[in-house]
Amino acid sequence: MAGFALRLLIAAFGLWLASVWVPGIEVKGVGTLLGAALLLGIVNAIVRPLLVILTLPITVLTLGLFLLVINAAMLGLVALMFDHFTVAGFGPALLGSIIVSLTGWFGSWFIGPRGRIEVIVVRHRG
Repeated sequence: MAGFALRLLIAAFGLWLASVWVPGIEVKGVGTLLGAALLLGIVNAIVRPLLVILTLPITVLTLGLFLLVINAAMLGLVALMFDHFTVAGFGPALLGSIIVSLTGWFGSWFIGPRGRIEVIVVRHRG
């Protein structure tokens, strides 16, 4: 459960960074931020895989770049479900999804498969 909460906070942090750095993305309130992060995780777990399979030929033709469009669409879909979370268009959704993805990717470096924070200690024999 702690791993789930940690991943939720990382996603919320990514959404917050996107709202600060990208003009056109606005999130009002911590509750909206956490709710949007939770819903983004659910949408990415259920809807995104279906879209990836359905658009596989386009993704192959664009050498995987179409996945950025799918990520932007998922962010836009989540924004449609919240009153206090707005995305002004495709450009802000694309930049915001890149920021959220990079934040999650960076955060996953420190979280193990069981959701625990992991630290690697390297000892040199001398």
